[in-house]
Amino acid sequence: MNSNAVTNGFKLPNGAAPVACVDIGGTKVAVNIVDDQGVRGKVSEPTATTGASDALGRQIIRLIGQSCDAADVPVQRIARVGVASCGPFVLNKGMVELAAPNICGGQAGPARGLPNDWKTALLEAPLRAAFAQVRVENDGIGALEAERRWGALQIDGVPMANCAYVTWSTGIGTGLCVDGHVLRGKNGNAGHAGHLFVSTNHDALCGCGNVGDVESLVAGNAIARRFASAGYLDSASLFAAAYGGDARAIAIIDDLCDVMGRMLFSLIATLDVQRISIGGSVYWHHRDYLLPRLRAVVKGKLPPLTDGCELVSAGLGERVGDFGALALVV
Repeated sequence: MNSNAVTNGFKLPNGAAPVACVDIGGTKVAVNIVDDQGVRGKVSEPTATTGASDALGRQIIRLIGQSCDAADVPVQRIARVGVASCGPFVLNKGMVELAAPNICGGQAGPARGLPNDWKTALLEAPLRAAFAQVRVENDGIGALEAERRWGALQIDGVPMANCAYVTWSTGIGTGLCVDGHVLRGKNGNAGHAGHLFVSTNHDALCGCGNVGDVESLVAGNAIARRFASAGYLDSASLFAAAYGGDARAIAIIDDLCDVMGRMLFSLIATLDVQRISIGGSVYWHHRDYLLPRLRAVVKGKLPPLTDGCELVSAGLGERVGDFGALALVV
């Protein structure tokens, strides 16, 4: 099935039990139901970051109920729940808990301004108490699987064996596939390239506690933290200024692309991939501006590797997160 068929209306086979798809980001949680009538009942709200450490798990259970109500599907009929979430993950008695730096304030401490002191947020345990079948994966892996099945990481319907997905959004994440094997690692955290150290820049504190990693320098929330004092309150205002010819904004974005481009080169050099698809809110809303600049950073660096790898925009566009969760359960 091609990406247009998916984005225009994916359906499960007739009579198939409905599944719930959950996309957890540092900014919002989105849930929808998929059954033999299609993708329905989408609901979303800001990611829970206050209260007890099970607040996120309880939020998801509530949103699944609301999505079922909107789709007129009894919640008892949900056969499987697929959760594509920002990470990293910590395993506690075999259950995934989140140690996500944009959700858990206990990672970097009060300096990051999150309204909690959670070291981890309970996730899989409360969901398994409510639903029989639950699969939790890093959102980079979910997006990778969706892009390989329906998006830009396939050739004539065949998933590519050596490829990666990269999200440039509130945070920076990746999903990696080498020799046809999706890489997961001991706790499901393979692909956290956003936490590669690239600088000793002391104004760049990541939510994980690191100073000077990729995410702390270029992620959506980093742009606001680093450049608000210069008048760029968020990524939208920074890019608007650049489109208007603001030389300082253009220089800042060029620096951001240099950091991101070096990360992409590192993935290519380490994994020898054939194609990298890129999505996420920061990238997607400015893809025509960013993609040529990212390609320029990579081009000509170690040609035996980079000449055989192309950078492309995500084939599933803004819906890659939705279909990342779906790819986990169909």
